[in-house]
Amino acid sequence: MMPSRQVLTRRYLLAGALLLISPLAISTAAEAADWPERTIRMIVPFAAGSGADTVGRTYAEELTKALGQQVVVDNKGGAGGLMGTAEGARAPADGYTLLLNSQGTTVFNLGLYKAPGYDPLKDLVALNVTGTLPNVLVVAPTNPATNVADLIAQARAKRGELTYGSSGVGSSLHMSGVILEQRTGVKLQHVPYRGAPAAVLAVINGEVTMGFFNAPTVLGQIKAGKLKALAVTSKDRIALLPDVRTMIEAGVPDFDVAVWLGFAVPTNTPAAVVSRLNAEINRVGQLPQVREKLLVQGFEMLPPGTPEAARKLIVDDQALWLPIIK
Repeated sequence: MMPSRQVLTRRYLLAGALLLISPLAISTAAEAADWPERTIRMIVPFAAGSGADTVGRTYAEELTKALGQQVVVDNKGGAGGLMGTAEGARAPADGYTLLLNSQGTTVFNLGLYKAPGYDPLKDLVALNVTGTLPNVLVVAPTNPATNVADLIAQARAKRGELTYGSSGVGSSLHMSGVILEQRTGVKLQHVPYRGAPAAVLAVINGEVTMGFFNAPTVLGQIKAGKLKALAVTSKDRIALLPDVRTMIEAGVPDFDVAVWLGFAVPTNTPAAVVSRLNAEINRVGQLPQVREKLLVQGFEMLPPGTPEAARKLIVDDQALWLPIIK
């Protein structure tokens, strides 16, 4: 059974409480007195316009103010975040590369790729987990399906013919489709794109039948009538689409996918820098303007946390998901 957001929050808070006192927490400010002295690059391993990109850019804007140096977003999409994450893991550990971390890049990719090019527990230091993004199952307005049951009926009538687009193998968009197959017994064709916006366009244009996408990526198209929302993948309905049922409500049991997002730096980044970034990211996540901006995009904020708690979450998620994926 997949953990609900409430369970995830409890796990994250518990880990933070147990591991609150750490060597990083007692690093002195003097150790990082001269940092940062130049621009910081934030690698977002997903395409511009994706839900993860929205989160990354929101934090980059506020971190620029907090750190006194520009934090520039560098989109490195492809392969479900694998390419950008591998680049982040190889970057110099000097405090000038910040990586947007996700459940897909630290957990899913390890089960889907034999050689992802990085080990998220050895090559990266997770700073924290900032929140979760549910996905929305969408089809083109011309699709006659009005609910998930209709779509499943289409899939059963045309076994193996219905297609769904995603931002790449290993993304939560891909895994949502895999879980739909496992829970219902249907057979679908996965069509990976370089980024979520391209996959969304493919659904709109009828190149693929459907897709699961982070809520911020498709809210505009849904409201404009360019996409039809059939269900959300979170345990509970989301405020921005209150009339759209969850997958569980739609009759698909034990379907709860809300990918978490956070930040990381290359291993061996100075401890004082890790501590400072953790503190600033936690602070930014509590700013009213940030919470308001991301909440209206469907991003569910999590409480502030420690690097140790974020690492424990990755370890626990790998233990949960890798057997399922394999």
